[in-house]
Amino acid sequence: MYKIASNTHPVILFDGMCNLCSNVVQFVIKRDKENVFQFASLQSEYGKQLLSQNNLSVTNFNSFLLYYNNKLYYKSTAALMVSKLLGNGMQLLYFFIIIPRFIRDFFYSIIAQNRYKWFGKKAVCWIPENSKVIK
Repeated sequence: MYKIASNTHPVILFDGMCNLCSNVVQFVIKRDKENVFQFASLQSEYGKQLLSQNNLSVTNFNSFLLYYNNKLYYKSTAALMVSKLLGNGMQLLYFFIIIPRFIRDFFYSIIAQNRYKWFGKKAVCWIPENSKVIK
């Protein structure tokens, strides 16, 4: 069992079966020049334990998550926090945080509910080949 504790690096948790999620992770890896981020699939032991500790489903993966400074960010807030931390001009997207969360998450949820239909699904869980992966 992993000890989910304070982490100096933000951890992106993603659905490893989802093509859209995998593409977002690849996008972040390419732009993370400072190697700030770590990654874990929601299907991994680490992911399932973090979900369980936060009373979230360990079988229904419908959100992109960011674990940073002992706080778990969900849905659109997680995505905006990643853009803020990524830098390279991406932090400008954080401006959308001014939109009320229920509105941002409404649109996020539409994409999340249709992501397999629109972007496809992998046959096996994809994990990036990166030294910053938590399994």
